[in-house]
Amino acid sequence: MLNSTIQNILKSIAVVLTMVMLFSCSNNAKEVRDFLADKNMPIGEVNNVDHKHTDSGRIDIRMRAPIMLDYSNRKNHPYSEFPKGIKITKIEKNGDSLTIEGDYAKSYGKTNVSEISNNVVIENFAQQNRLETDQIYWDQKTHYFFTESKFTFYTKTDTIHGTGFEASEDLEKWLVKNQRGVIQVRE
Repeated sequence: MLNSTIQNILKSIAVVLTMVMLFSCSNNAKEVRDFLADKNMPIGEVNNVDHKHTDSGRIDIRMRAPIMLDYSNRKNHPYSEFPKGIKITKIEKNGDSLTIEGDYAKSYGKTNVSEISNNVVIENFAQQNRLETDQIYWDQKTHYFFTESKFTFYTKTDTIHGTGFEASEDLEKWLVKNQRGVIQVRE
């Protein structure tokens, strides 16, 4: 009987101490976000991202990434980071598609500009245009790609190498800065 009384007292003390510990934590969400921002830590982490955007019931954008880190707690420059790569597929109403992929990406929330780097490949399947580079910036507001890095751009008839490239998001209109290669000229 004495042993069971001691066990009950010990259990009661453990319950009281646990309750005190739980209710003594007073960090609010803002304090936690500020702490994580000060330590340069993400506020969230998502694994195996498979995000689908729909328009009128039709999937028009699909984004896949092994991991996404959410740094939206940054006051001046909130961003999302994709340290193990990203692949975005844009699907037009007529079925044409464009893919954008790279081994690393960062997307800034306030400016809607994304930086994609390491083995970047952008391909418009309908136009048969393909861009390969090590780094590209994508302005999603103006639907425009640009880079000052080396690149290789493939069209139906040409392979263009150079440094510095700008293009519309669909790769139909493009500007090459410093180029080399054989290019067919239409008269």
